[in-house]
Amino acid sequence: MSGKIITVAQQKGGSGKTTLAAHLAVALAQHSVPGGKVRVALLDCDPQGSLGEWFEARETTLGEDGTGLTFRTASGWGARREARSLVRDYSFVVIDTPPKSDVESRPAIEAAHLVAVPVQPTPIDLWATQPTLDMIAKEGTASLLVINRAQSRAALTQEIGAAIMALGHPAAQTRLGNRVGYAASMGKGLTLLETVPGSKGAHEVEALAAEFRRSLGD
Repeated sequence: MSGKIITVAQQKGGSGKTTLAAHLAVALAQHSVPGGKVRVALLDCDPQGSLGEWFEARETTLGEDGTGLTFRTASGWGARREARSLVRDYSFVVIDTPPKSDVESRPAIEAAHLVAVPVQPTPIDLWATQPTLDMIAKEGTASLLVINRAQSRAALTQEIGAAIMALGHPAAQTRLGNRVGYAASMGKGLTLLETVPGSKGAHEVEALAAEFRRSLGD
């Protein structure tokens, strides 16, 4: 396999998985490399289909030939097969998984080179993350925790951030802020990188994508 598979997983709902998957995919696709473009595919394994709805809105906004991404769906063990097929032709495959279902998420985690685990800086989210980390550890897959919707000046964010580090799993240095622009851009099938390029939020996403590339040895 020539490319890399990034699976976004978190059993707690409302963690921002789909938003993270979309923004990572676009950031990776925008990264320039010598000799050609970075090809990125999105694989939606969540029956709710939020990523698919985002991609349809993206096609409406940018045109079917202007999305800059390839989109596929799969479920259960089919996700592993589809991801391994896609990664032969793409630099990155980003997988969005469903919450509350280790049966549906496990094949996507098993296929991944790296699992992104979004965590909001609250005690409930921290407690709810442990089963996901246990499942990742059982599969022997590398992971990177991503602190999401962080309030930069909130003491709780710093406290929970330290607790996340203490979980013993690598955490991204870049934290994604709690910005209304994420929801606004997603509603148009876009990302902050496209609606407000050059903004602090866009820079955060770019920095996070760079961390993932480094973690994958890219």
